Amino acid sequence: MASDMTSPTCRPGHSRRLSSLSAAALVAAALLASASARAAGEDDAQKGVTVTAVKATKSCFAATAEVFGILLATEEATVSPTRDGLRITQVLVDPGATVNAGQPLARLAQSDGGSEISLTAPVAGTISAINAVVGTTTSMRADPLFRIIARGEFEMVGDVPAKDMPALSAGQTATIKVVGAPSVEGRVRSVSSTIDPTTQLGQVRIQVVTPKPRLLVNASGRATIKTGESCNVAVPLSAILYGNGGPVIQVVRRQRIETRRVEVGLLSSGQAEIKEGVAEGDIIVARAGALLREGDPVRTIMADTTATK
Repeated sequence: MASDMTSPTCRPGHSRRLSSLSAAALVAAALLASASARAAGEDDAQKGVTVTAVKATKSCFAATAEVFGILLATEEATVSPTRDGLRITQVLVDPGATVNAGQPLARLAQSDGGSEISLTAPVAGTISAINAVVGTTTSMRADPLFRIIARGEFEMVGDVPAKDMPALSAGQTATIKVVGAPSVEGRVRSVSSTIDPTTQLGQVRIQVVTPKPRLLVNASGRATIKTGESCNVAVPLSAILYGNGGPVIQVVRRQRIETRRVEVGLLSSGQAEIKEGVAEGDIIVARAGALLREGDPVRTIMADTTATK
């Protein structure tokens, strides 16, 4: 007797259920992989050393040239007797005094008993030296009785390395630090067109523009001349690690170390200009260390917020 054999048929509802189950399985697998990756990252971070990090920011750096020199009177006026044989009877000013043009400086008596003669200041300014002594007799061959810094104006005459000379020009601003006196502001007055063949130094003259400066002739000083400005990414000097291959910076990405070669530019106040290799906003190790290697896991503490990342 023949039996009636029929093949099972695939119902549409059953097929849709199988597809839904497959999709759910794929989503679950992806979520599990993501969770595993996060857990692995957290484990790496927990295993890594703690480093202080800073964010690279934009900043402007001043290009400068250093000048060492001495202070001199921009213009000096001298006062001498009109003839020999006059006796100095009175000195009316002291060194450092400010005088006006025409102001009496000393009184002199004639040997024949004639009328007294007054020596006066030819210009307004500051008395820098006095050689007049009461009771002595004048000689036209002797040093001037008085020296006056005309209008009280000073300039610094200094030497500059040949490599810095091309960047200097008249009109550039400068800050002058003088031994034993407050800092004063200055402006480049002239730059030599030649350099000394032996020392390879050129000469620059810087006019002091601070009004009524309390300075001394021949005092030594140091001037910092601003020759330009450059704006770029700035990082702490301590973030730069120098090696045989050049300077590098350790950047933190996804809690791991990336070592990048950089080009260092200008330096100022503990900061370094980075021309290439680091972008604004990058998180960098504030104090680079040779013990950190490429790919090492780290935990970061931001220096500005002290919050653990």
